[in-house]
Amino acid sequence: MARKNDKEHSDQMQPTATKSSFAPISNPTIEILILGSLPGDKSIELNEYYGHPRNRLWKILATISHLAIPENYNEKLALINQLKIGLWDVANNANRTGSLDSAIKHEEPNDLDNFIIKHPKLKIIAFNGKTSEALFNKYFEKKNTITYLSLPSTSPANARFTFEKMCEAWQAILQK
Repeated sequence: MARKNDKEHSDQMQPTATKSSFAPISNPTIEILILGSLPGDKSIELNEYYGHPRNRLWKILATISHLAIPENYNEKLALINQLKIGLWDVANNANRTGSLDSAIKHEEPNDLDNFIIKHPKLKIIAFNGKTSEALFNKYFEKKNTITYLSLPSTSPANARFTFEKMCEAWQAILQK
């Protein structure tokens, strides 16, 4: 006979999986790079940056730029293209159970040094949350020619910030 908490125990024992980042979204004209840590499970499932329906990145970018909130991924990509924003993650791959940044283990970084060299118009690197910044600082040196911004995570797991406070903080990426 199964114990009452067997299912609960089995949910906590999910195997750790190796997860990988997507290719960067960029073009030679980007001036801003938003760095995440590693895509969450919903983003991986949809094959879209910030794909979780409760992730606030897309709504924040539209709000702070006074543009329409994108309704699909093509519109999201058009929005960042218009704003000269690129997207990537610090980790190329890592072991992680679930989607929480706190569960990232044994990460290998993306080649951000080479990315920066290939994007000479890059002025700002914005860290989408503390983990992306910590991973960046672990593997890379900051360049004097780039402004680095520590921003609150747009993840649905970050409930400490109201949408208004999130927009206030993120407004800094447009102050170039």
